[in-house]
Amino acid sequence: MSMPEQNTDTDTDTDTDTDTVRGLQGLEDSSPSVRLRTALAAGTSPDPRFVGELIERCAVEPEFHVRDMLTWALTRHPASMTVPALLEELRSERAQARSQALHTLSKIGDRRAWPAITRALLTDADDEVARSAWRAAVVLVPEGEETGLARVLVTQLGRGERPTQLSLSRALIALGEVTTPALRAAMTDLDPRVRAHAIATERLSRNPDAGFEFAIEEAKRVVVLGRTGQEE
Repeated sequence: MSMPEQNTDTDTDTDTDTDTVRGLQGLEDSSPSVRLRTALAAGTSPDPRFVGELIERCAVEPEFHVRDMLTWALTRHPASMTVPALLEELRSERAQARSQALHTLSKIGDRRAWPAITRALLTDADDEVARSAWRAAVVLVPEGEETGLARVLVTQLGRGERPTQLSLSRALIALGEVTTPALRAAMTDLDPRVRAHAIATERLSRNPDAGFEFAIEEAKRVVVLGRTGQEE
């Protein structure tokens, strides 16, 4: 009696799925170097089935260099697959999920993501999320909407510690001259931290080689002396 033919196509698909799952198991390894190699492999040989796992790992990966490799791996996949999934992450309750999704969107540079860069993200209570939103916004903002973005970013002047303030200054400077009116107005703000940050940003835009630390210290002296910095 002849044996029934096996469904080799199904078996092949199953084997491939198993290989895919096995290949991504390294993302859960306790060793950062193993996770890094796994992310590198996923980007070197992109597969649509990797996208979900890579994004999920971005939300919980503790090591910066591994997260950066995960982002690189995602940029190696088609934007038509990654961008919709990343936009979903922007609504996550996990701050790292939002931050990494924004970071990855900025690297992909698909401007269809712009409508998702909301005021809520630009003013997010978590500094890392806000910083990632500022960087993404500068990359993705459509022509003609820079002034509106600048007005939102200026509301964050004086926020956080030096790294956060430097990120905001860089974002404002990257937008160019459209930020000048909003910055000038902020130089007369009642909050001395806002005034100092606005003055430092304006000075840094004129003299990038001076460095932010120097610019902020100079701006503080201007504020203490009761000047706005507009007379220069």
